[in-house]
Amino acid sequence: MLKDLLKNHEIILASGSPRRHKFFEELEIPVTIDIRPVEEIYPDHLKEEEITDYLAQLKAEAFKNDIKEHQILITSDTIVYHEGNALGKPVDFKEAVKMITSLSGKDHEVITSVTFTTKENQKTLNHTTRVFFSELDHDEIEYYVKKYKPYDKAGGYAIQEWIGLIGIEKVEGSYFNVVGLPTHLVYETLKKMLES
Repeated sequence: MLKDLLKNHEIILASGSPRRHKFFEELEIPVTIDIRPVEEIYPDHLKEEEITDYLAQLKAEAFKNDIKEHQILITSDTIVYHEGNALGKPVDFKEAVKMITSLSGKDHEVITSVTFTTKENQKTLNHTTRVFFSELDHDEIEYYVKKYKPYDKAGGYAIQEWIGLIGIEKVEGSYFNVVGLPTHLVYETLKKMLES
């Protein structure tokens, strides 16, 4: 069991996301939250998981000289990738409506990269989930944005909220990845790291 392997280790989670915090709680993995400001800018030529890999590793850079022997740092990044573009977090109502409208009736990818950093090593893994949206009408999109204010969500929506309940037809890959973290990947990777 991972729980037993973690006894002599400290997991540091560099994330302000309440959804990610909750996942670790549900996985029964105790974590220390440590968030350091990072300007999330990536080179223009990067595509799909290259973007999230780059940003997850960039977030780990802020801890470069501070990781101790018994610590494992976890950093991650998620994007919504649609028609060759990475959709970040909408800045306002208008942008959120525009993002969801562009996803309506189509499929897109949700890509998350997770970087595990120890004093000696660094490993980055990623997972892609394909999400299929049904056709949403304008009133439904505006209602959702007004009520749920999804300005901290990549792509302007959260699958676990009202819009997901009414609009998502199908998910290929990890559902939890769309919520914010490929939990199976995190669990398996930590287990392998601590067993080796």
